[in-house]
Amino acid sequence: MYCPHCGKEYASGSNFCCQCGASLGATTRPRPKLTRSRHDKKIGGVCGGLAKYLEVDSTLIRVIWVLAAFLVGGGVIAYLIAWIALPQEPETQPASVAPSSAHPAAASQP
Repeated sequence: MYCPHCGKEYASGSNFCCQCGASLGATTRPRPKLTRSRHDKKIGGVCGGLAKYLEVDSTLIRVIWVLAAFLVGGGVIAYLIAWIALPQEPETQPASVAPSSAHPAAASQP
């Protein structure tokens, strides 16, 4: 197979081109949108959404945010701005259950 960026041949199963270092798209996945979390929230869901976006534990984000609020002083204002600016995570639709084609009582009657 050939790299779409540099045109050099690379071994199958490679994630990156050994010549130019370009990603070959085997393991790339789209990054999630930065949104406020509906489920992992204490106040507004900002820390839960940021943790999901960065793929880290939400407790770590909360501790960093509290430290920023006390030490730097802009944490509370930044949280309020993020709460207003970030859209809320879309609701997940439950899997629809297919309706049964026949009523169980009707099937047992002769």
